[in-house]
Amino acid sequence: MQNTRLNNLFNAIALRLRLWFFNPWRRFSVLVISFLLGFFLGNAVSTTAGQTAEWDVVVAATLVALTEVGNRIFYGRSIRERQALWVESLNILKIGLTYSLFLEAFKLGS
Repeated sequence: MQNTRLNNLFNAIALRLRLWFFNPWRRFSVLVISFLLGFFLGNAVSTTAGQTAEWDVVVAATLVALTEVGNRIFYGRSIRERQALWVESLNILKIGLTYSLFLEAFKLGS
């Protein structure tokens, strides 16, 4: 790419964010937020799709497909590449989504 001011600005912002997320507590907080977001998405999707009872199969198939894509992205990389923040956040989001769906299933079963 050309060395423009906009390109330099984006590179500087990306470098500062990378250094900011290098702190273990900030990284851990991003992972916790990803887990809670996945948990919220799982609850929201299951309750929204369960109200009409027409989209259950489509939503279930979509969630399974998204989970498998997340697995492919995470487990298709080497161990060193798995430690990237966005890959790890995507995996934790998937774990939160799956956990919330299990809890919804337990709530429906009782």
